[in-house]
Amino acid sequence: MRIVVSAARLMLALMAVAQAALAFEIEDHAVFPASPERSVLRIISTADLDVFRPILLAFQAENPGVTLDYTITGTSQLMAALHEEGASFDLAISSAMDLQTKLANDGFAQAHASPAAETLPDWAAWRNEVFGFTQEPAVIIVSRAFFGDDDVPQNREELIRPLRGNPDRFRGKIGTYDVRPLGFGYLVATQDSRRSEAFWRLMEVMGSLEARLYCCSGEMIRDVAKGRLALAYNVLGSYAAAELRRVGGFEIVEPTDFVNVMLRSALIPKSAANPGDARRMVDFLLTLAAASGLPAIDPDALRANSALHPIRFGPGLLVFLDRMTRDSFLNSWESSLFQVRGLP
Repeated sequence: MRIVVSAARLMLALMAVAQAALAFEIEDHAVFPASPERSVLRIISTADLDVFRPILLAFQAENPGVTLDYTITGTSQLMAALHEEGASFDLAISSAMDLQTKLANDGFAQAHASPAAETLPDWAAWRNEVFGFTQEPAVIIVSRAFFGDDDVPQNREELIRPLRGNPDRFRGKIGTYDVRPLGFGYLVATQDSRRSEAFWRLMEVMGSLEARLYCCSGEMIRDVAKGRLALAYNVLGSYAAAELRRVGGFEIVEPTDFVNVMLRSALIPKSAANPGDARRMVDFLLTLAAASGLPAIDPDALRANSALHPIRFGPGLLVFLDRMTRDSFLNSWESSLFQVRGLP
């Protein structure tokens, strides 16, 4: 294994951040050194290292002179780093399609044209600046130990019925995203609300059952796998599939009424110091996403399952970032989720 997580290198990076008066939170950091080193590609990403390590190593195998400096942060933190704080990175990778679109819309991305980029469907890229490279469903996961031989709900209506009918059984045993921070949870919740009124009825039922709120898919998945939760709603499907292969203990449900499909995306910041390697990485992602087990952009798979609805890139993603629209959505969400308790 060629990865080196260097405490000294991390300390230098954190010192540089402090010197530049940057405040975004770093969740993890790793350096993949090249020897001899021709250049350094600095990546800021919301993708867990365990998920993305195979892609990074595969890219470096084809580009052996490139040291990869990989910084992991949250979706809203990535946005703040580039949009508000002027952090210097060569590539930004995020699951928050709306925030990536806003970065491009506000002039923080540079254009990239290549044969690989031209193969993307119109809905998977925007203005030659934001490029989707995976399609990942938002799913429901259910505890096998909790449900046992009971029928597992296959859509939102089927989910609402047992929750309403057995409140004592499910109270405190449901997990979903805290959507108040901008990010993947907010993105899929707003898209849910656009597709069906069942979303709001489901939120009200979850609120009456004191649903537990999470920042991240990984934590929800672990709690379902360990039996702490009966189910979790709107979990990132790729993370669930990886954890299911590793530990088991739960079932993944792609709802038959509709499934929002998130496109993980990459953009090259306007201020990138190494745009050349960033462009090579974008093209690499567009052709090798499967190296990590992540599902690549595949229009045929979407056509084969009419319940799958990719979230499309475009100005429509900016609607729920408007302050008044966002405040209205969050007021409705909070009214549903906190009807029997105070706001945390």
